[in-house]
Amino acid sequence: MATLASPLAASPEGSALPNFESEAYKDAYSRINAIVIEGEQEAHDNYVAIGTLLPDQAEELTRLARMELKHMKGFTACAANLGVTADMPFAQDFFAPLRNNFQAALAEGKVVTCLLIQAILIEAFAISAYHIYIPVADPFARKITEGVVKDEYTHLNYGQEWLKANLDSIREEFEQANRDNLPLVRTMLDQVAADAAVLHMDKEDLMADFLSSYQEALLEIGFTGREIARFAAAALVG
Repeated sequence: MATLASPLAASPEGSALPNFESEAYKDAYSRINAIVIEGEQEAHDNYVAIGTLLPDQAEELTRLARMELKHMKGFTACAANLGVTADMPFAQDFFAPLRNNFQAALAEGKVVTCLLIQAILIEAFAISAYHIYIPVADPFARKITEGVVKDEYTHLNYGQEWLKANLDSIREEFEQANRDNLPLVRTMLDQVAADAAVLHMDKEDLMADFLSSYQEALLEIGFTGREIARFAAAALVG
């Protein structure tokens, strides 16, 4: 693998930026970029699907879905800007475990599980990745990503508010869905850690930011600190 060129430019926060033109960077970026493109496409499809379970919310969910397609187009432009072809087969395999669990829950009409997977876990995962990426992104991608991350909070908030309004009836399904799916996020982070490191995104920073977003969402929903600690432990022992 090629080494990063030196000297490196400084990021807005004073850390070194990677060499965006190196073959090592472009190789890693082809997979990271594919993940965000695929993630936005799947988010679109998932919100439309959730609308079939919550027909009274279908209009709002369709609005959220359209935002995800806009994000997908933006990230596709980021790859084109660097002359990189996104490795979409890799990204489709990357999301397969969560996708399969979402589809199984959808088929069973489990709206709580679907919302946990898409509106809590995937959105918190995306927000954490974008937070860590923005300071070390190329200027074009930084601008795109800053716009996207603002929208993702809207999506996270939607899931929080629905689950909060139904808290008394969701606890059992939520806990089981969390136990089934939170460990998959840890596995996904492990799978992408080497490529993320080439982009100067540290795995431990990604996991810490993800857990922070995830725990804040659960607090907002109304779970107790004891419950959240038990839920979060699933990522460690699952």
